Amino acid sequence: MSSLMARLRSGKGYFVSAIIVAGLQTVILGTIIQSRASILSSGAEVLLKTAPVDPRDFLRGDYVVLNYDISTVPVQTVSGGIPAEPGERTLWVRLKKQADGFWAVTESSFQALPPQPETVILRSKTFYSGGLAAGGSIRVEYGIERYYVPEGQGKLIEEARNDGNVAIAVRVAPDGSAQIRSLLVDGKPVYDEPLY
Repeated sequence: MSSLMARLRSGKGYFVSAIIVAGLQTVILGTIIQSRASILSSGAEVLLKTAPVDPRDFLRGDYVVLNYDISTVPVQTVSGGIPAEPGERTLWVRLKKQADGFWAVTESSFQALPPQPETVILRSKTFYSGGLAAGGSIRVEYGIERYYVPEGQGKLIEEARNDGNVAIAVRVAPDGSAQIRSLLVDGKPVYDEPLY
């Protein structure tokens, strides 16, 4: 114990502690960045049609609020039953490419769905459910509802979004998590996300 105190008094202990803390922070930050880059580089790409946000959210800072047709999941697509008791839920949503090139909900479940050819499974963010009525729809988010844009560009993209001219190319990892790959206006890429 006295040698530890002596090292701390000499300043070497603080230096070693600072090195360890800096190393841990670097590892954590690197893991976060690599996780996102991994999805962007090797995830399955799907094209999602955006829908106007109603009521309209104003531009908050430098990002655009996005809403997707797949964010409203019809209850009739749910397989494996709907939990009746209130609680936190995650919904797995199977998407399949449609004739127009956009991907749409074909099945959903409150349990993980098995993979199928020519489909992608997207996992919702955890949401609270107070019990679901068997005739409506389930509103979910996937963590891709905001897109950051260069300063001053948000208003133009919001207008294009509200006119139905914005689509988002998304990469989906095998675990169902998603990252926005690019933003398209009138079918043309306007912004592409870099890996790092």
